Amino acid sequence: MKKGIRILFVLCCILIGLYPSSYFILHREFGLLSTKDPKLLLDLAWNISFYFHIILGGIALLTGWIQFSEKIRISKIKLHRFCGRVYVISALLSGLAGIYIGFFATGGIIASLGFISLGVLWILFTFIGFSHIRQGLMDTHKKYMYYSFACCFAAVTLRIWLPLLTLSFGDFIVAYKIVSWLCWVPNLVISHFLIRNNDLRNSTIRKSIHL
Repeated sequence: MKKGIRILFVLCCILIGLYPSSYFILHREFGLLSTKDPKLLLDLAWNISFYFHIILGGIALLTGWIQFSEKIRISKIKLHRFCGRVYVISALLSGLAGIYIGFFATGGIIASLGFISLGVLWILFTFIGFSHIRQGLMDTHKKYMYYSFACCFAAVTLRIWLPLLTLSFGDFIVAYKIVSWLCWVPNLVISHFLIRNNDLRNSTIRKSIHL
């Protein structure tokens, strides 16, 4: 069961990580962009931010999942560190761009607040996690990077929830307002319980060693 979940997790990261390439293959005004004001689609600052966000966000997904492989962390430490640096840079820049485009989110203030909050937290968790590994605080680093990737994984959960909510409500705008929060809040809650379970397991292992 756990192996199946891990495989699904990796596949989702890879597929959605590669998704931004579709904007360079297909006519770009599909999906969410079809809901945008034509004037906004011609705005240079918005376009730069949008492409920064989706491209670097895709790179963060493609490199981030590797960091959760204990086998790679132990046997290929150089790869782990390289992917970690790429992830941190991509996450910080994508998060910053995400905050900017969040002000223009479809659905108005509710959606804007949801996506801006996501961008702020993604940057915050990533920066704190990176700062702790620089100080050699491995356990704290791992906890914050769990939260960081939970924010990054919102790109996946958004694409799961959005069609389901649109079908349920029959209204894309209502669905998008909800998903601007639903795509990341549950991710953080799940991460919290994963971290707590890891702490309990590690505590049990340490106690058994001392017995």
